[in-house]
Amino acid sequence: MKIIAFTFLLFAADQISKMFVKGFSLPWLNINHNGFNPGDTTPLINNFFHITLVENPGIAFGIIPGDVLKELILILTIIICLALFGFLVFAKNADTKVRFAVGLILGGAGGNLFDRIFYGYIYNYAPLFQGHVVDFLDLKLFKIFLFGQIPGNYVFNFADLSITLGIIVLISLIMKAKKEELVLVKQFAKERQDSY
Repeated sequence: MKIIAFTFLLFAADQISKMFVKGFSLPWLNINHNGFNPGDTTPLINNFFHITLVENPGIAFGIIPGDVLKELILILTIIICLALFGFLVFAKNADTKVRFAVGLILGGAGGNLFDRIFYGYIYNYAPLFQGHVVDFLDLKLFKIFLFGQIPGNYVFNFADLSITLGIIVLISLIMKAKKEELVLVKQFAKERQDSY
């Protein structure tokens, strides 16, 4: 249950940060926060780290795959999020580190999925399922090389960080398990050889 609560906290933190940058209005509380316009940037550490609002209508790295592929990716993302949530709910005896990694991935994937499903409707620029992902963490250090070109700085969000960290943890756990399995196989082979 702690991992599920942690996952929802990640999701909430991602959404709050995006709404703060994008802006929001709560008329019943008389609150109106304008936020940034797309392309607006504010340096936090000049020439190194900026807050820059970018609305990503495509997938990772701003790649726009076309309408059919984009819809397929959206459906697959929904299915993957449901599967990851099911894993957290039903695999309570799984390794805590694996559950933590899955929680990181689900919190981030859920945050970006929420943008794609609801932001077009919430911000009144597109129907449901046609929203753009809000990116704003602009680390000038990163230049992404894609197909032999440098498309510019990679602007990301907390959901992207969560997904990346979760994948890194999961890969390291898999590599560690493979290494331990290899050690056990070698040990078993040596014991069999010694018994002859």
